[in-house]
Amino acid sequence: MVLQIQPSQKKPNVSWEPLPADFILPDNPVENIQQPTLAAALTDALGANGHIQPQMLIGSNFGLVATINRKIVVKAPDWFYVPQVQPVAPDVIRRSYTPNLEGAAVAVVMEFLSETEGGELSIRSTPPYGKLYFYEKILQVPTYVTYDPYVPSLEVRYWQNEQYTLQTADANGRYWIPELELFLGIWRGERLCQTINWLRWWDTEGNLLLWSSEQAQQERQRAEQERQRADILAAKLRELGVDPDAIA
Repeated sequence: MVLQIQPSQKKPNVSWEPLPADFILPDNPVENIQQPTLAAALTDALGANGHIQPQMLIGSNFGLVATINRKIVVKAPDWFYVPQVQPVAPDVIRRSYTPNLEGAAVAVVMEFLSETEGGELSIRSTPPYGKLYFYEKILQVPTYVTYDPYVPSLEVRYWQNEQYTLQTADANGRYWIPELELFLGIWRGERLCQTINWLRWWDTEGNLLLWSSEQAQQERQRAEQERQRADILAAKLRELGVDPDAIA
């Protein structure tokens, strides 16, 4: 009888080094047309409702950098949020982000699943590292969201006890994102002439965070209602023999 001992997985050596100026960042195309619009809609709603501050960093398809075993590794999530980053000079364009070196750790990461395997749920612990492994074991992102727009299906994982734990949605099918103090869920409707299953934010009172276009539409409707009320009042005054223009 031969005693078989499972080899222990060596813990990677992780450091936070500046990205060399000549480092060529990956320039992979998005895997489906919905990814940029889904990410833009999430950011738009936060900005339109005053949830974005100057010290924050919110990005899409933007490189997050870590040095693993002396080799630079870059992953570009579909959407991410960092609560506090160090400012850069006005003439400097940020081309990547290295947590713990340029600011706080990444707080939320989202990946939108494609029809083909893209590694969003891969735990591959050797190069090229799986995305789930990278976010869980290397960056240790507190909240990892994966969204499949084709089903649709939304999953949220919290980083607890050095690993991810899959969360359960509330009665409304939404998930609490503690870093943003908002709920995240699926909403089907139209934006920019596209009717798809969007990811949307809700506040603690259950109010949907409107996109800037929706807020503008509400303002137009409000202005039209005010104009109609003014027209009705003016008509009633004329019936009484009163010139509304003279009152004004």
